[in-house]
Order: sequence, then C-alpha cells, then structure tokens
Amino acid sequence: MFTGIIEEVGTVRSREGGELVIDCSTIIEGSRLGDSIAVNGVDLTIRAMDESSMTFDVMPETFRRSNLVNFEAGSVVNLERSVRPSDRLSGHMVRGVVETTCTLASLTPEGDAIIARYRVDPEYLRYIAMKGPVCVDGASLTVMAKDDESFSVSLVQYTQEHTNLTRRRPGDSINLETDIIARYVEQILEARAAT
Repeated sequence: MFTGIIEEVGTVRSREGGELVIDCSTIIEGSRLGDSIAVNGVDLTIRAMDESSMTFDVMPETFRRSNLVNFEAGSVVNLERSVRPSDRLSGHMVRGVVETTCTLASLTPEGDAIIARYRVDPEYLRYIAMKGPVCVDGASLTVMAKDDESFSVSLVQYTQEHTNLTRRRPGDSINLETDIIARYVEQILEARAAT
C-alpha cells in the first residue's frame, strides 16, 4: 500500500529483459530486500540493492499494462516506499496496481500551477470521478475536470518540482491507477442485478 506522495525521482540505470536497475538515494534509507517500492506507481519488490541503486524483477504482465516497457537508461521515474502502519496517509490510498496507461494530452500553465490533461480509454475513464482520487505515474492527485475522453489534474509547484510529471511530453505513456472503490461498487451492483 502507498500514499502516492512521491519521495524521490530516480534514474533508470538499465533494463535488460525483466531486470530493472534504478539509481536512487533517498528511498534506500530504511529499505530492505523484499520490500515493496512503487516505481511510476507499479508495486515492485527489491531483489538486490547497494548504496546507490535497487534492482527489481518485472513480470511480462506488468510490462503489458504499464509504461515500464518503455524504460531505457536515463529514464526518470517516480519512487515511493510502501506505507508502514505508523505513517500518516498524506495522499490517497494507492495499491500500486497499475491498470493501464493513459496518454499525456497537454500541460497548460495556470498561475503557479500546471494543468495536466490525460486521454484514457472509456473502459477506465468511467472509474474516474470529478474531485475523486487518481494516481498517475504513482502520484496521487485529485481530478479537477473530466470529459468524454480525458481527465485533468492541477499540479501544484511542489508536485512539479518533486515528480517526473512535468518532464513528460504530449503523447507520452503514463501509468494509471483508478479509484478501487468505484470498481468494487460496480461489481457489487452487477452481482445484485444478476440475481
């Protein structure tokens, strides 16, 4: 479980087959082999680590559903350690289960903020609610606008400076985790209607 509050922007050292090595510093502190780390919102398990990097194994299903397949040496990634029972939940409850990718449509300045608009398949857009939580590349955000093909979020200065979101370009593939509560409600209603 994660909060979607990014702790560090790391850099991919290498991706060979299913092995992913990421250079980082902040999240190494207090981490151990076997711990969960959200990498662009994907919950991965630390297989190896040293004083400046972590190594993860990535399954084929994860590559199919996320933007991790596009990683190459030098790619910047959002990183977050998993929540401990004693931590405050500053963001939203984030599972680290990326359902699909969406596409960055635009980044538009608005005062000190930047409005990021993402295009997403209708199959997933229906689980995104106005003023509800959404997780893009591991960052927990609140939906500020929605239409038939996209949703928008406002990136405050802190988010601009401490994530990879403003380093992205229109057309980039972005990991998406929608609101799990909406999915549960839908399943319950479908089961009720079937009986």
